[in-house]
Amino acid sequence: MRRLLRPLWVLLALIFLIEAWLWDRVEPIIARIIALIPLPRLKQWLADRVEHLSPGLTLIVFAVPVIVLFPLNFVAAWLLAHKYFVGATTLIVLQKVLGVGIVAFVFDVTREKLLQMGWFRRLYEFVLDLRARALVIVAPFKLAIQQWMARFRRASPGFIRRLRRRMQASRSSS
Repeated sequence: MRRLLRPLWVLLALIFLIEAWLWDRVEPIIARIIALIPLPRLKQWLADRVEHLSPGLTLIVFAVPVIVLFPLNFVAAWLLAHKYFVGATTLIVLQKVLGVGIVAFVFDVTREKLLQMGWFRRLYEFVLDLRARALVIVAPFKLAIQQWMARFRRASPGFIRRLRRRMQASRSSS
């Protein structure tokens, strides 16, 4: 049975790591964008408001960006249903980037209050543990891909030239 579930665990690990990878890549971009906003003042203003809230009310503050961005899923689904694939994809990517950036910003401000709730602390530690386990599961695949890419890069200059010549030859003979 465990053997049958391994592909599922690998798939879940990959999905989880894609989310983590996305955050790692998007975070510097978001940081540059947020640098244009008077972020320290906004962060301090939000921190001052959160300071006087209970952990439960702080959870609501943390959930607001998710709730506000959630309807965009319906818009993206509508766009997909009407075959506006580029618009839907753009909206999904934009929503993901905005969501990750805003949630990360709000979580940074609300983290201490949220971690006062036992169930939230356990969930937070579980997610951190899950990410570490996902990294372990995917590590052999990641290493194999890195090795394959290194071999491809070493061989690619001649390979790409030959491939281009073949493509141009097939176009000119058509």
